[in-house]
Parts: sequence; C-alpha cells; structure tokens
Amino acid sequence: QVQLVESGGGSVQAGGSLGLSCTASTSTSASPMAWYRENPGNEREFVARMLSRGYTTYGDSVKGRFSISRDIPKNTAYLQMKDLKPEDTGVYFCNTIVGGVPYWGQGTQVTVFS
Repeated sequence: QVQLVESGGGSVQAGGSLGLSCTASTSTSASPMAWYRENPGNEREFVARMLSRGYTTYGDSVKGRFSISRDIPKNTAYLQMKDLKPEDTGVYFCNTIVGGVPYWGQGTQVTVFS
C-alpha cells in the first residue's frame, strides 16, 4: 500500500501562483508521478506527469503555465502553477503507479478567484 499526501493548496487571485507537493510513503523512483484535478460536474482531468527518467507531459489547458518536478530521494513530486485562471479551480490529486497498481492522494483544494 502506498500513501500519497498532498499539500500546498489554497486560494489565489487570477494571475497568481501556487505550488503543490506530494510525498509518497514508499520509494517511487521507478514510478511515474502525476497530477490530476477535478471540479464539480467534471471528470477527473489530467494535469501533468513526470516519468522516472524525467520525461514530462502536460494537459493542453496547463501547458506553458504549470511545471512538474520531482525530488526522487524524497519521493516527492511538485507542481508549480503560475498565471492561474478561475478555470484552474478544483481539487488536485497526486497519482502514482507502483507494481502496476494506481494510488491516489486525498486531494488538495485550489481556488482561483477573479
């Protein structure tokens, strides 16, 4: 069982920045780590992913504004968000896959107000 703990959510005015972090309870050095988000009425949306080798992918709506990074020894992933928009509002979930099993964090709320 892998536990993921997110932190760093909050409220920010449009155009501002926020950073999220996600720490796993076990080594994720060989695993991808990703961020998804969900807001009421919408499906969970892919935000960003970083593979263990460092390759990154981003959802179209966040490209150029969000940046994912990892600290492998600390089993931690980060999501730096800038130029935030009201439509970025939602609960942000951390995800990893260990041994073929997906794990999710409990989520952290991000609210962007205009």
